[in-house]
This record gives sequence, C-alpha cells and structure tokens, in this order.
Amino acid sequence: MAFLSRLFIFIALLSVHVHFIFSVTDNGDAAVLKSLKDSWQNTPPSWQNSSDPCTSWHGVSCQSSRVAALELTSMGLVGNLTGDIGGLTELQSLDLSFNEGLTGSIPQQIGDLQKLEILVLAGCNFSGIIPEEIGNLTELSFLALFSNFFSGAIPPSLGKLSRLYWLDLADNQLSGTIPVSTQNSLGLDLLKNVKHFHLEKNHLSGSIPPQLFSSDMALFNIFLDGNQLTGTIPSTLGLVHTLKVLQLDGNALTGQVPSSLNNLTSLNKLNLANNNLTGPFPDLSLMKNLNYVDLSNNSFDPSEAPAWFSTLSSLTTLIVEHGSLQGLVPAQLFSFPYIYQVRLRNNSFNGTLDLAGEIGSFLQLIDLENNQISALALSAGNQNSNYTLNLAGNPLCTQSLSNVSFCRGLQQVGKPYSTSLAQCGGKSCPSDEKLSPQNCECAYPYEGEMSFRAPSLRDLSNVTLFHSLEMSLWVQLGLNPGSVFLQNPFFNTEAYLQVQVALFPSVGLYFNRPEVGRIGLQFANQTYKPPLEFGPYFFVASPYHFPGY
Repeated sequence: MAFLSRLFIFIALLSVHVHFIFSVTDNGDAAVLKSLKDSWQNTPPSWQNSSDPCTSWHGVSCQSSRVAALELTSMGLVGNLTGDIGGLTELQSLDLSFNEGLTGSIPQQIGDLQKLEILVLAGCNFSGIIPEEIGNLTELSFLALFSNFFSGAIPPSLGKLSRLYWLDLADNQLSGTIPVSTQNSLGLDLLKNVKHFHLEKNHLSGSIPPQLFSSDMALFNIFLDGNQLTGTIPSTLGLVHTLKVLQLDGNALTGQVPSSLNNLTSLNKLNLANNNLTGPFPDLSLMKNLNYVDLSNNSFDPSEAPAWFSTLSSLTTLIVEHGSLQGLVPAQLFSFPYIYQVRLRNNSFNGTLDLAGEIGSFLQLIDLENNQISALALSAGNQNSNYTLNLAGNPLCTQSLSNVSFCRGLQQVGKPYSTSLAQCGGKSCPSDEKLSPQNCECAYPYEGEMSFRAPSLRDLSNVTLFHSLEMSLWVQLGLNPGSVFLQNPFFNTEAYLQVQVALFPSVGLYFNRPEVGRIGLQFANQTYKPPLEFGPYFFVASPYHFPGY
C-alpha cells in the first residue's frame, strides 16, 4: 500500500513537470487571458479544456510564447473588456467584433498595447468615451469602432497615429467638433496616410475645419454624412486629388459649394444632398470620373441645367430632387453610355422633354415628377425602350393623358432580389434553421447585414449584380458555390443599400468556431471586397448559434 502511494505521488509530480516543460504561453500573458476568461461568458470550449492558451485556445495566436493576436469575432462573448488587456504587451491584432454581449467602456490600459497594429471592436455594445490612450498605439494601421454606443468627443490624440490608413468611428453617438491640430494639441489633420475616413452617423457639430484637408493626404473616401455639421464646405477639400467618394449629405451645411471641388478629377461619387447650400448651382465639369451625384434638397439659385449635364458621360446616377432647376432637360443626358437613372423631380423644368434621340442601353429610370413639362418627343426607333418614365404632376399629364403609364406616378419596378430557393420545392426547416440554396438542406447559417455606403446601382431587382455579389462572397470567403442567400435589399434613409446575408456551411449543420472567426475577420478588417458597383461597405453580424449554446 505504501508503495502504491509513493507511485501515485511520483506520477503526480511527473505530470506537473511534464506540463511545465510543454507549457508554451508566457506566464504573464497566460494570467491576462485567464482573467479575461473569468470576466467573459460564452468563451470558446477550448478555453475551458486547456490551461495553455498558445497551444489550443481558439482565437489566440502566439509568437515566441507571447500572445500576438486575440481574434474572437462573432463568438457570442458576454461581459466587459477589462484593464487586464493592457498586459498583452506583444499583441499586434485585437478583434472582438460582432459580440453584442460585450458592453462597458474601453479601458485606458488599451494604450499599453504599444505593438498593436489592428484594433477592431465593431458591432458590439461598447459605450462611454473613446479613451485618448488609443493615441499611444503608434503602430496602429487599422482602427474600426463602428456600430457601438461611444459618446463624447473624438480624442485629438488620434492624430498621433501616423501609420493609420483606416479610421472608422461611424454609427456611434460621438459629439463635439472634429479635432484639428494647434500649437498645443493634436488633431485628425495629422493623419496623412489615412485612406478611409468614416465619421458618419454620429452627432458631430460645428464646422468642417479647413485645416482638416491638405494636398499631401492620401484620402480615398470621406464620409461625414448624417451628422449636425454647420458652416461652409471648406475649399481645401479640392486639394485632396486622390479622393474617390465624398459624402457630406444630411448635415446643415450652408454657403456656396467651393469651385475648388471641381479639381477632384478622380471623384466617383459626390453626395451633398439634404443641406442648406446656396449660391450658384455647382460646376462639376472637370470631374471626368464622376459616376454618382446627388445635390437634392438644397437652396441653390434658380438656373438652367448646367453644361455638365450634357458632357459628363461617365455618369450613371444623377439626382437633383426638390431643386430650383428650370428650362429644358438636356437630351444628351439620356444618351450617356452608362447612365442608369435620372431623378429630377420637384424642379421647374419646362418645355418639351426630348427622348427622340439616342437612349443609353443601361437607362432604367427617368423621374421628372412635379415639373412644368408640357410636351414629350419620343422615337419608335430607340433600341432601349425598357426604361421607366415618370412625368406625373406635369402640365403634360392633363386629364386626357392621366391614364397613360408615365402619368400615373412611379410604380414598383420589379420585385427586390432574393436568392432563389425554387429548386428546393417548398421544403421548410425548423424555426431556428434556414434552407441552404446550395443543397436544399437545413443548417445554421452565419448571418448579418451588409450596408453599402456608396452603391452605384439603384435597381433592387437587378439579378446580374446580385448574382455577382453572391459569387464574390462564396469565392472570397472560401465557401461552396451557391452557399450564399441574399434577401430584403433596400435603401435606408441615408441612401445606403442594406442587404440581409446568410452564409451556409459546406457540410453539416454548423460552422465551427475557426470558420466563423475566419469569415467574421474577413468582414471586420475589410479583406473581403465586394463588386465595384456596390462600393464601400460595413458588415454587422448576428449572434451565431453554436451547438450547445
């Protein structure tokens, strides 16, 4: 009996020794991760089955025994991000996106992660201020905090992030002015390498500082829409020649549109709608790459259609609703090779609408409701007769023509796209499962909503374009062909295209955690790129139904 006791003691000591030999994780990092595990609910099962994070914990990647990445997107985590996170001093990537159960504030200790390059906390329920200590993360290149409840001011210390190329603070409750540098403080104008500047859908106020923009910036996208910004559009915007998308709509901007904007010859999309802009109608004649323009709901001086209505052949979408344009609508506008829709309702266009000439083959909609058009010229020889014409509310639509299709107002043009399940023969699934279009089997898809910030398409029934979106998703995300289901596309009040997306596992009922993490990360860090027609996007995932949860 004594021999057996000594044997058990020897085996126990040996097992402790063996564990010590094969334990990979730095003791300090292991203690931090254990503390995080204790403060979170719904951590991955692998976190419960091993005490050595670097060898087996899902979402933990290590280099030389130190934790280099903590990526737990869409894991269903519940709890707070505690100050212990600052102890992971070799961390290069932190992604906790799409965990709706994560609440509370970001701890100041986030600033201790001096080697952090990627910080993604999008689509959670974090709140409070954005700590100024984030400005200490001088290696940071990608910062995405969108779709939370952050409040307070944008910290000027972000101006220290000289390596940053992606800044996304959209869809929060941030307030105050946009910070720019002074002799005694930092500001966002110091971010010379930022290409994507997303501050939309907040409560920012004050003017857009002229100092914010300069010729040595590398900006591609500026999104300041959906705030409470006042004052004039700064002429310095015209210095940023790399700019492709500029959205300032949905603010309270006043004054004239600066002529310097015409220098933005690389611009693809311009949206200045729903402001209080005045003065001459903007001259955009040099924007030879402009596809989409919306100048609706402003107070420009009454004028005839500008010359660029007849010369910017790159246009796909022209929107000037509730404006003060008058005279004839230029017939050349409808002949542009890529023109898709012309929306000019509630202006004062008059005379004859000339549609007798060449009509662009992609044209889908001409909406001139509530103008003063008195006559219409058509030609039976037009190759494209599939566009929708709306002239309701014009003198042309007298009592005798009131029943003609173009006088009855806009009707629903086609049914919004939804991935077909016709091949599945009406098969149904339990309430918490969905039918996969790939194999007509029931499964638990990874779901979420994609919001496209600057789409060029407007036809929600365009099968070709939505098929291209489906294909891009399954190809880039490494899924089986046909394993993507899209439904309920619509344009929200900010003119963003929102689409419900369901991605199905290749085999079985569920994605495993590594697969969900991989897919979520590709959305969160913008590795996935949609077709060009859909433009910039963000994705917010729904909680995933893992087995046993």
